[in-house]
Amino acid sequence: MARIEHYHDPNAPKANSIVVAVSVFVRDDRGRVLLILRTDNGLWSLPSGGQEIGETVAQTAVRETREETGVDVEVTGIVGVYSDPGHVIEYSNGEVRQQFSLCFRAKPRGGTLTTSDESSDVRWLSPDELPALSIHPSTQLRIQHGYEDRREPYIG
Repeated sequence: MARIEHYHDPNAPKANSIVVAVSVFVRDDRGRVLLILRTDNGLWSLPSGGQEIGETVAQTAVRETREETGVDVEVTGIVGVYSDPGHVIEYSNGEVRQQFSLCFRAKPRGGTLTTSDESSDVRWLSPDELPALSIHPSTQLRIQHGYEDRREPYIG
């Protein structure tokens, strides 16, 4: 399903749903962050996805990371809560979702980098490699906050 991210766009369609979603800032022992190249919009992103009935948000973070990257992770904390009403995601099925995402911090615990239906590329990337990539501003914010190792999570 195709998606278009509208970020503070006055011509964006109005949101008609909110879904509990997670994103996951996974950093390895070399300081690199785990990113995927999304198949639905062609942007580099943190592993992410919606919570399913019967799982905790931490379980969602572990599942989505494994599904999209092949990497097993352990959730170690929270980077922040991202609920900007000026960020809406328009899907080809007519859903227009207001962003609501809990970004977790996690450590890799095994697995092998593997693409999926949602990721055409999966890489460990150092901070100096990120400026050359196409990354949505809201994802850039999460990555920035993840690297800041904030004492308190971002709430916004």
